[in-house]
Amino acid sequence: MNKKALLAITIAVLIPLISYFLVKQASDKAIALPAHYFPDTVINKIEEGKSINDTVWHKVANFHLINQLGDTVSLYSLQGKLIVMDFFFTSCRSTCPIITQNMRNMQRSFMKGGDQMTAPDSNIVQFISFSVDPETDSVPRLKKYADHYQIDPDNWWLLTGNRDTIYNYAFNELKVDKIDTLTPINPDFVHTTRFVLIDKNFNVRGFYDGTDSASLDKLSKDIGLLMLAVDDNPESLPFDPVQMVIFFAIALVATIFAVRLIFRKRNNNA
Repeated sequence: MNKKALLAITIAVLIPLISYFLVKQASDKAIALPAHYFPDTVINKIEEGKSINDTVWHKVANFHLINQLGDTVSLYSLQGKLIVMDFFFTSCRSTCPIITQNMRNMQRSFMKGGDQMTAPDSNIVQFISFSVDPETDSVPRLKKYADHYQIDPDNWWLLTGNRDTIYNYAFNELKVDKIDTLTPINPDFVHTTRFVLIDKNFNVRGFYDGTDSASLDKLSKDIGLLMLAVDDNPESLPFDPVQMVIFFAIALVATIFAVRLIFRKRNNNA
């Protein structure tokens, strides 16, 4: 085999190898943020002469409810925070104690700093538990429940208030019934073990099983990712993937053509 043929074959082997390692390295560095849920509208706009579809994601509405200290609180007072929500009632003896304990463990882990994927400052995360039996769950009952589980009220609200307001929030804002399709939620009694993650823009970013340790681990990691994210877009790749594919295809075709041409000349000269 002459030197030209050897060079052509070497190039043919190196091109896919180099392309693979470039894509792998870039993919390893790229951050996959938690997905958005529930698009409200899709807006078509023109940028740099190109038509682009921009999704407007559902932003959960504000509320005014009463916490375990008797204070009226609102969601939109939590500007710049990540929020974890769930639903419970104080007389529940089935899943509520489990999800409350798991929420408490999560609150404490953030207060201690957690690992590198969780927030080092508990003030960045707010926990909210809505009572689905607000007629029974008065402020004194919520306070007694909070004291029993040693809940820190600084960043964990147990909320009571108007029943219709809470149920409307569950179904029309958080849309928990759209997630629990296998175990439909009774519209007359919201009994779900789901934790809901809300980002700093008040968009829904995830649903998690509050009784499952693996699901809760994912919630902790997703909180860390959203806390570290500069914006709502993953880290961009250092090249355009489409252009990389086109370049690879052209280079591969050119290399194959060159190899065939070299061997054809060699055979003709033989």
